[in-house]
Amino acid sequence: MKVAFYAPMKPPDSPVPSGDRETARALIGALARKGHRTVVASRFVSRDGAGNPVRQARIREIGGRLADRLVRRWRDAPPDAWLTYHLYHKAPDWLGPAVTRALDIPYYVAEASHAPKRAGGPWDIGYRGAEAAIRAADGVIGLSSLDAGCVLPLLQDASRYHRLLPFTDTARFAAAAADRPSHRRAVRATYGIDDDTPLLLAVGMMRDGDKLASYRVLGDALSRMGDRPWRLLTVGDGPARTAAEQALGPAGDGRVVHAGRVEPDALPALYAAADILTWPAVNEAFGVALLEAQATGLPVVAGRTGGVPDIVRDGETGLLAPVGDAAAFAATLETLLDAPARRGAMSASALAATAGAHDIADAADALDRILAGSRKVRAA
Repeated sequence: MKVAFYAPMKPPDSPVPSGDRETARALIGALARKGHRTVVASRFVSRDGAGNPVRQARIREIGGRLADRLVRRWRDAPPDAWLTYHLYHKAPDWLGPAVTRALDIPYYVAEASHAPKRAGGPWDIGYRGAEAAIRAADGVIGLSSLDAGCVLPLLQDASRYHRLLPFTDTARFAAAAADRPSHRRAVRATYGIDDDTPLLLAVGMMRDGDKLASYRVLGDALSRMGDRPWRLLTVGDGPARTAAEQALGPAGDGRVVHAGRVEPDALPALYAAADILTWPAVNEAFGVALLEAQATGLPVVAGRTGGVPDIVRDGETGLLAPVGDAAAFAATLETLLDAPARRGAMSASALAATAGAHDIADAADALDRILAGSRKVRAA
């Protein structure tokens, strides 16, 4: 099938690294494994982060014009289906519903969320647009269990909702895990970290909002851990880098090293070299880095929020702390730092769990079944 792909938050070919971009690419990669060809329908970003109704109305107008243009372009040779990834009140889909209705092709959405508390508020236009899109969908693919409660009531037929666990190509991370000793030596030599000091890793964009809040919780937590030996390596960059580094500064006392932006192909080696991935996950949807770390056999300490419990099995592949609670996060991190044997057991469990439940091959099969099911329904 030819599938039109659209990501209103951030196009999959964006030069700015993010979990959102990586998940979009993973969806495209999964479809390709089953022989489906995706085309990026548009790079139009519909997000309004400020809650400005005037801007939202303008975005809606532009979206309508772009949808008309796509209909004219594809009228004689339309795609077989449309898939929109990650829509919500701040980033509604003004393209997909109009295009698929005009061309009479199936409309799918993945990672859609609905927040009734936004009705009538500063994002009301985007809220109504996202709600209409979800209602119009032939299939909703849920990547986070947290979203199901509000999304399912919008669907006339509950069978249109399909649960899909977050996924990645686990093979490339498992390959790094198999060569853990050499990655550990190389990374520690690069950043001046001795062999006996536990290495913590934090991977996250450095931008205002929830990401910066996570760095601040992490800095607060680390500052509570006294003279306990550890080093922290951060991976990430962005407009709030200075603020993020300042948040970690008081805790570090020279023990924090910033790698800055790292290309995706270099991440498996960093995961394999570390002892614990640590991320407070403030308002995290599920956390791509948390999944990738576990696919490399790296235990995780994270905040219990959003879809994080869907991928971090508390007590088995990592430990979860109350989100935003720096004292609890520090205590949880200390628990795992003090238990190297437990970390080893969690490493093995993480490798097995990700390969068994979060691999791209299984996701490809599931997506293929979803597409085939809607096609059969329409044919009938």
